[in-house]
Amino acid sequence: MSLRDLPAGPDFQRPATYQFDTPSDALAKWADMPSPTTASDNTTIMMLDIIGDDGIGGGVSAKRIAAALRAIGNRDVTVQINSPGGDMFEGIAIYNLLRAHPAEVSIEVLGIAASAASIIAMAGDHIRMAPSSFLMLHNAWGVVIGNRHDMAEAATLFERFDGALADIYAARSGKTRAEIAALLDAETFLTAQEAVAAGLADIIAGETDAASDVSAQVRPDILAKRRIDAALAQQGIPRSERRMMLKQITGTRNAAEPATHDAGFDPAALRQLLDTLQA
Repeated sequence: MSLRDLPAGPDFQRPATYQFDTPSDALAKWADMPSPTTASDNTTIMMLDIIGDDGIGGGVSAKRIAAALRAIGNRDVTVQINSPGGDMFEGIAIYNLLRAHPAEVSIEVLGIAASAASIIAMAGDHIRMAPSSFLMLHNAWGVVIGNRHDMAEAATLFERFDGALADIYAARSGKTRAEIAALLDAETFLTAQEAVAAGLADIIAGETDAASDVSAQVRPDILAKRRIDAALAQQGIPRSERRMMLKQITGTRNAAEPATHDAGFDPAALRQLLDTLQA
């Protein structure tokens, strides 16, 4: 177990028709944030992407984190986070993995820990925030397709999930469940200073700390895709449609999909779409 007495994340069954998405405001903040490109040592785990399968070949999975923790063994671990969140089921699974780690877990929020990434951050025995970083909390978020019975079942599940998430934030911060519920309802962005004041983080990293070293720039192709994804999300376009658009532009596809166009990144096409969205 971690050094703190943290509650376990809920083990709810994922609805068959559930599709996760990432809040567009969190995507927009994350899109331009720089991140380190390599871990500082072999006991550091980096979470610098969407939580769960991002649909275009990336994302942070519980399976990958479990493998990293097995490789680290019974040693202290540092987790560096710059993520807009994503799949709440994967986020809870990762939180539980870190919570069960037998040695100390240190969390460093480099840019943003939003949505599912913020619940992962709560598994830390120590949480350090970079001076310009953010923590973002909100109620369970996703899309469920089906009839009214499916919708009612999903609403009940999400309500239970919100309560379980509130319990984790409350245990970490010392706030009441009602106070946390108000933050979740408001979809709250907390600065580093506000997160520390709320008890959801422990310290703001100094200028010489690793948690404030986010000078590395995002690759131009990845940056363009992030910006476009955020811009499309802010226009209310569902994640499944956004992934299809990005695959068409970048030439990427799943193994089961037929090759209908040449693979390869087309930065000009990405830039043209981004300029159109911002016009």
